[in-house]
Amino acid sequence: MQSIEISTFHQCQILTGTVISAEPFPEARIPAIKLLIDFGPFGQRKSSAQITRNYLPQNLIGRTVLALVNIPPRRIAGFLSECLVLGAVDPELGVVLLAPDQSVPPGTPIA
Repeated sequence: MQSIEISTFHQCQILTGTVISAEPFPEARIPAIKLLIDFGPFGQRKSSAQITRNYLPQNLIGRTVLALVNIPPRRIAGFLSECLVLGAVDPELGVVLLAPDQSVPPGTPIA
């Protein structure tokens, strides 16, 4: 594991968000779901999330997620992904989404 300076970590803007829409993304090379996430005062952003192994689009609506929001947008099969949804990646389980264990408003920063 490579070490980084704490100042590098502090440059990452990780926020809580609420999924407001989710739909299958069959055009993606790796199976994914298109998400629209509300980050409260930081607005809404789209994300392509490779989470199809454990999640159905309709079950994601209203869910709180954590996402890295200050990365450059990335075009994936014609879709502009504007943030990176965070999850634990297990070789057997796949991606398991991260979320706070108590309710917090959209846009709450993660430190």
